[in-house]
Amino acid sequence: MNGRYDVNKPIKSQFEPVLPTQTKAALRMVLAGASDRTELASGPLAHIVTFTDELFRSDGTMRDVYPVLAVVASPAAAVEVEAAIKALARLATIPAPPILRIDRDVDGVAALIQTVLESGLGRISNYARTMATELVMLRRERETLFENFRVLEDAFRARNWEPASEIFAHDVFVDPKDEGIGRLMTDGWVEQLLPVSSFGVSGFALHFRNLTKGGGEVVVTLDYVENGEGVAEWVVPFSDLAADWNFFSLPKACDGSPRTLRLRISANGSEPPAPSLGHPIASRRYAARARSPHGDLDHRPLAIKIYSGIPGVRPTALPNSIAPSSLISGRRIEDYRLPLEALRAVADVSVSPIVPDFQTIRFLEHEDAIVCHPLPAGISAGAVANVVAPGTVRFSARAVIDHAEGKPALVGFLLAPSAANLRSEIAILEREGTARRSAYFSGWRDVAAGEPVSINIMLDSPTQRTMNLVILSRAKGDSVDFSWLKVFDFRMVRHFDVEPRGEALHAQ
Repeated sequence: MNGRYDVNKPIKSQFEPVLPTQTKAALRMVLAGASDRTELASGPLAHIVTFTDELFRSDGTMRDVYPVLAVVASPAAAVEVEAAIKALARLATIPAPPILRIDRDVDGVAALIQTVLESGLGRISNYARTMATELVMLRRERETLFENFRVLEDAFRARNWEPASEIFAHDVFVDPKDEGIGRLMTDGWVEQLLPVSSFGVSGFALHFRNLTKGGGEVVVTLDYVENGEGVAEWVVPFSDLAADWNFFSLPKACDGSPRTLRLRISANGSEPPAPSLGHPIASRRYAARARSPHGDLDHRPLAIKIYSGIPGVRPTALPNSIAPSSLISGRRIEDYRLPLEALRAVADVSVSPIVPDFQTIRFLEHEDAIVCHPLPAGISAGAVANVVAPGTVRFSARAVIDHAEGKPALVGFLLAPSAANLRSEIAILEREGTARRSAYFSGWRDVAAGEPVSINIMLDSPTQRTMNLVILSRAKGDSVDFSWLKVFDFRMVRHFDVEPRGEALHAQ
């Protein structure tokens, strides 16, 4: 084979079968008894009939035939056909053909059978046989392709070419005055453009300055600047990060046209590990930046190493690498906080037999937080209407009991359809312990005084419609004294498909 094919021609013309296709004369679809050979051998079915004494080879295997119908013209032939069908059943390869008796007008009925089989089933059978032959050729081509890939890998190893090699690095520059980088991750995000083309990028490494004992997760996303299309997302618990270089791998090296990659880091939790910064650089384009101004950013990049490999090929040389939590290829990522106008409009939808003499649900103006005080019985709930946009895949917030003597409580979140009766949804949750199938429940989390916890809802698939956010709390023990449960830092992550005109719009 010379490996050159004309893509405008059908597959059959590109792969000439090495096995001859069966001709019309050899396409035998009718089974008959040997006793009827005289009646059928010279009639219309002569070229498509197989007799019972010809059905099997001497070694017991069936010949290259496929009987779809059995015809019987005499009692002796009926016995022979039934015996042959029983033998076919033992092979368990083809279904037993139905038996048609043609005692009278043998030639007339045989002519009708010939017309039906050759006009419909004959053409389909010929087509299926041709496709099977070409499938054999495609399988051989596939085996050859995989063999060529193996030879290519051997050639790379023979020349000591690594499947993933470091192509860029910003070394760690420790400045004792660096402070507050971790806080920037919880308040918003820290991001940076990668100073290399996306073509062939297979992974990267980030350096973290310290470990943390608190609970939470670091969220790392990688996307293209030109159209906002996401590449991958990593959600890593604090405990899985080392105070050293941490390697993040892609499922395959970036391919397609060269584009600009943007790395963004955020965190959910009280005290996330802070990423290290590199030496100051002259170009602010490739320096780190954050949602909030910070004196150490805008002239220093993140400490980072970038690895490259063969475009479209899975990297294999990144040690102890962290695999993506989700692939978001072809989607745009939007990480946003709930607007204050929506939080101010929080509504009390509590389901409880107790009517307290104080306000259990309210918005704290100067802290951008919602108070949801639990009651001794039932569920206290505050609803923020229609704030969960379609395409949302993750919701997170933090909760704390904001009183030193506050009794512990339970907190949770419910995402419910915009048209749902929220009190009914909460009543079902209290009674059955689970939400309806149309809603999403985060589960209950323990909250103690002065110990903030992070609550996350990670959905298997993006939401298809606008939904309400409901903040839930309930008593953990017998007392709810001073259980001023404060919920804050509401964040949403939304994925949505990239518009076809996205690149053109950014290019203008």
